[in-house]
Amino acid sequence: MPIIVNLDVMMAKRKMSLNELSEKVDITLSNLSILKTGKAKAIRFSTLESICAALDCQPGDILEFREDDSIK
Repeated sequence: MPIIVNLDVMMAKRKMSLNELSEKVDITLSNLSILKTGKAKAIRFSTLESICAALDCQPGDILEFREDDSIK
């Protein structure tokens, strides 16, 4: 998938655990884990907004597009 989720990087930079972020964003640990590992197929803007607010970052700090050579 050409969308890379860098949630773990931002969490490390902010020294925030998965449990702490889960509580701040009010999202289950399992759903946050699915997002963190890049297995999520979608994310709501409201969830992304909450994550960005909790981590004091921009959406581009969490999500990255990398062109996949196989789709050319």
